[in-house]
Amino acid sequence: MATADAQQRLRERPIGATVFLTVVGYTLVLGTFLLDVPLYPELTNAQVNLLTHAIAVINTATTILLVAGWYWIRAGETGKHRMAMISGFALIMLFLVVYLIKVGGGGTKLFQGPDWAYYSYLIMLAIHIILSIVSVPVVLYALILGLTHTPAELKQTAHASVGRIAAGAWILSLVLGVVTYVLLNHVFTYEFSAMLVPLVSV
Repeated sequence: MATADAQQRLRERPIGATVFLTVVGYTLVLGTFLLDVPLYPELTNAQVNLLTHAIAVINTATTILLVAGWYWIRAGETGKHRMAMISGFALIMLFLVVYLIKVGGGGTKLFQGPDWAYYSYLIMLAIHIILSIVSVPVVLYALILGLTHTPAELKQTAHASVGRIAAGAWILSLVLGVVTYVLLNHVFTYEFSAMLVPLVSV
């Protein structure tokens, strides 16, 4: 009964729910970067590296699911599309937990390399971060619509148009995140920093 009531409230107020969940997500991330919140365990550099690799695996798997979901909806396979998108969102929630533990408990890794690589890295990372930020409400809105309406009902909503924007921004952000991970961890070098500097680290 409670689940049905919650779903009905989401169905009736998708924008309000989107705003609320977006604010909660932003608060968690900004609080981790700006405040010394004693929520996270102290991590060694080796543990930070392990979580960094785990994040790359999660982002790669999420990208594959989103691309598959995009393909399946274009092929008219709504059931597969739905499962792919829900699974992708679940992985993003896992990413958020791992990412906050990594940053909150271990600091960041600063890119070390030639100027041309450094500035290329920063540009890609900046686009990745901006897309990550702006895609949150769009992804949440599309997901809420998808979870609270039948496939037939969704045709009368903005789910398809919002979903295209959400998936496109999400996929590009994830791909750039993986590329910057490879550059930082496997192509060039890095140094650890206790300071939280999100625009120059992954």
